[in-house]
Amino acid sequence: MIYWFFTALITKPIAQVAVIVTLAPLLWLTGSSSFESLLRGHGPFGRQPPLLQAVQMLIVIDFVGYWLHRAFHSAKLWRVHAIHHSSAELDWLSAARLHPLNDIVNKRIQAMTVVALGYAPALLAGALPLFTAYAIFLHANVSWDFGPLRALLASPRCHRWHHTSAEQGRDKNFAGLLPLWDVLFGSYYMPEAQPLCFGVSEKIPAHLLGQLLWPFKSGRVSAPQNG
Repeated sequence: MIYWFFTALITKPIAQVAVIVTLAPLLWLTGSSSFESLLRGHGPFGRQPPLLQAVQMLIVIDFVGYWLHRAFHSAKLWRVHAIHHSSAELDWLSAARLHPLNDIVNKRIQAMTVVALGYAPALLAGALPLFTAYAIFLHANVSWDFGPLRALLASPRCHRWHHTSAEQGRDKNFAGLLPLWDVLFGSYYMPEAQPLCFGVSEKIPAHLLGQLLWPFKSGRVSAPQNG
């Protein structure tokens, strides 16, 4: 519950400032006069119809997010991402358990990619609450999927396997929206059964401050399989 408020009130504003700082050099590179004009798009991608841009941006953001997610499962970055995986009981609140560095890095690189390509990210501003709701849905304590479309859209059943132990399948199902990336790059995993346990083997502090500091402390880490 503390993370639910901390992520919304502290992490998100810091991430927004970090994104602005990251995009500042693009003002000069693209010749834009202001951040507003930069966010309205430029170049061939930015001149496309709004709906086409929105669909393409979703695909690009999810593709970049997939590889960032895999990177955070590597040995070098795992200690930051392990905070998110430390929930021993997976439910909708687990969506908010995220180390600030994890969220800031993701947002900066995804935003920079979209803007550098020339898209108009302002077109997705109204969809941000939907992204948050979908993340909550993925972490819900249910075993639902989308039947014949299970390999096209990420589901709670798919994501629960991502949150299980390393031995059962943790380094699988990295996509947040389109499992297509997992299928293409060999990380798709959807057995008939359901995972039996969640969490990590590392001894991560139970309180917020301890979890914020834990990634910076030296210690033995269970090396992820794909790292």
